[in-house]
Amino acid sequence: MTAETGSERALGVFPPGPNAIEELFGTPKVVIGVVHLPPLPGSPHYEGVPLDEICAFAIEEARAYLDGGCHGLIVENHWDIPFLKPGEHGYETAAAMAVVTDRVRHATGGRTGVSVLSNAAECSIASAWSGGGGFVRVNQWANAYVANEGIIEGQAAHAARYRSRIRANPVKVFADVHVKHGAHAIVADRTLAEQTEDAEFFGADVLIATGSRTGDAAALDEVRGIAAHTSLPVVIGSGITAGNIGELLPACDGVIVASSVKDNGRWWGRVDAAKVRELTAAAAKAGADLP
Repeated sequence: MTAETGSERALGVFPPGPNAIEELFGTPKVVIGVVHLPPLPGSPHYEGVPLDEICAFAIEEARAYLDGGCHGLIVENHWDIPFLKPGEHGYETAAAMAVVTDRVRHATGGRTGVSVLSNAAECSIASAWSGGGGFVRVNQWANAYVANEGIIEGQAAHAARYRSRIRANPVKVFADVHVKHGAHAIVADRTLAEQTEDAEFFGADVLIATGSRTGDAAALDEVRGIAAHTSLPVVIGSGITAGNIGELLPACDGVIVASSVKDNGRWWGRVDAAKVRELTAAAAKAGADLP
């Protein structure tokens, strides 16, 4: 964050540690691309495609992001819809995600994270640690909300213990504050500031601000509100485009991109390297130091 924004932050509710963004990527502001995988074994849309083909697809997508100037990647099982609740994912999901993460990391050299939907923190940590990933995205780390999958509870208590048990403490947690695709009536009596502090208090390493759905931009006021009440880095997790990154990036420590740089503008499209370069060029003008 900028010195001006940092001076406005609260002291925090958890002893401060190293800046996870700088530790992972070696730079204070990052652009991270999401590799949306084809259907994996065990999911309703999987039709027996060999894992080698899925890995080849993922590597192509990853290279388009990195060649376009992104600092890192998130491997995500977005085609495994409808998503299971945490704890319901099979061994095949963790195994496939670990293999793909490992192949992408070795083929591209990119710093890689894992997101297993929906909110499968332990599965994500297992996949990241086994596949050499450096971080995971967890949609609901603290508190609870109502989602498409039903009532989703925060995963911090179990996931932190699981991470410690398998000696995977180097894996960082990127945690959403207001998760997408959910109603927050359960915690409607808690302010944005309180929910921000909750996620930090429960040991998240990076906080994420998002819009209400995949592809929706986070509101600038919400990004600033989260940043003002945490000592942690803050990234924006949805809706980033070449047109709005100049306004949003100065208010945070990084962005996660996907839909806007796909050839059809949808999460299920293919990554368009030219669109990635357009977005990262705008990010550079907004203060990002590109690799």
